[in-house]
Amino acid sequence: MDIKDLKKIYCIGIKGAGMTAVAEILQSRGIAVSGSDTKEVFYTDEILKRLNIPVKEEFTESNIPDDCDLIVYSTAYNEDNNVEMKTAKASGVQMMSYPEMLGALFQEKLGIAVCGTHGKTTTTAMLAEAFSFAGKNPSAIVGSQVIAWQGSALAGDGEYFIAESDEYQNKLRFYQPWSAILTSVDWDHPDFFPDMTSYKEVFKTFVAKIPKIGYLVVWGDSADTIDVAKSATCQILTYGFGEDNLYRIMSHESRIMGNVAMQSFEVFYDEKSLGEFETPLSGKHNVLNSTAVIALSHAVGLDLEKIKIALAQVKGTSRRFETIGKFNDALLIFGDKKIWTVFHPHTFSRTKALLQDFAQSFDDTEHVVVIGTYGSAREQGGPASTQGGPASTQGGEASSEDLVKLINKYNHGKAEYIPTIDEAVEYFKEKSGQYDVLITMGAGDVWRVAEKLKNSSN
Repeated sequence: MDIKDLKKIYCIGIKGAGMTAVAEILQSRGIAVSGSDTKEVFYTDEILKRLNIPVKEEFTESNIPDDCDLIVYSTAYNEDNNVEMKTAKASGVQMMSYPEMLGALFQEKLGIAVCGTHGKTTTTAMLAEAFSFAGKNPSAIVGSQVIAWQGSALAGDGEYFIAESDEYQNKLRFYQPWSAILTSVDWDHPDFFPDMTSYKEVFKTFVAKIPKIGYLVVWGDSADTIDVAKSATCQILTYGFGEDNLYRIMSHESRIMGNVAMQSFEVFYDEKSLGEFETPLSGKHNVLNSTAVIALSHAVGLDLEKIKIALAQVKGTSRRFETIGKFNDALLIFGDKKIWTVFHPHTFSRTKALLQDFAQSFDDTEHVVVIGTYGSAREQGGPASTQGGPASTQGGEASSEDLVKLINKYNHGKAEYIPTIDEAVEYFKEKSGQYDVLITMGAGDVWRVAEKLKNSSN
């Protein structure tokens, strides 16, 4: 299939972040794009409306255009849980999954994949903004809304295609990278990867595909990422705080500049200083993410002075430690504050696999509310409820209630279970004045708790 020959494309599950980004890039090439999804409101609704991409808010057999050249579908759907998938397969129309389409777009240019368990969304956005500021005009796809773009995609005509690359379901098998950034490797997606060995193997196979003329930029402070990097035959560029890294972070400090918190740090390449850099994004992990961008930018010969400017003004992605407003006197997103957290576990299997780790991850918050498990689609064969749901376990897996019990075992009374987002919103309204900072974290649309609280106080 040649993308240049396509005239009309229909997308099943078009509201997903990656699907919307692909739709935007395809439309920029003059292809007529339409699609379908549920009636549930996502941040992508606004993007699709702005792009004038028609969306049917239900799945029916009659939605599919008779004259479409290709159907692109979200991997959340199949013939058993979606009538349009069943109808399309029976009709014989050409079909591609989202990762297959991303792989096809990726292969047209010099593809840079940003992968790893953590940090790939933010790092992809940083890298794309840095390359843009340096005049490379890349195409890019990010798995969340990039604040500066008000969308998830860049449709540039430059030689680079930068993509957040997800390992789940081994989507990495569809991508042929020219270069890659590997941010971390911590066992994840236990519903698909039974153990750490199988999880790491996917990354090892992926980095082995990078050609010798390409680069693997890898976090060098982790034994697991270094183990994965051994499978690569390309140039390996390590970064981190450790003294053995090729790109070493030094003189890291945080400070307040006016009303803005900034982190500053110096990066050394092979004992030579590349200069001091800054990021307004919080946490040492974002210093690491920034340094990964610096390393690849330096390797391909970009102007580091422009990279400095780009990183210093990057706004990051939506719902990644983003301050979204206030509810009464509480900040909805630090210092000496009463911090409360609302956490949304992802799948029953992930909660079970990481139960002990999750239970001991809330030491810095005064109180934590756990919502009913999100993402049961993976384990029950359908799209997840965005309102949370029953805490009942599936096949002996761990539930939200199990997590609350274990948290309270370590810290009596710290956690409580609230089944749905709407109930959580009412709870936090009732408790107004008892907390200074509310942080939403976890899967799906837990961010709606903060959004609804903010709107209720306007």
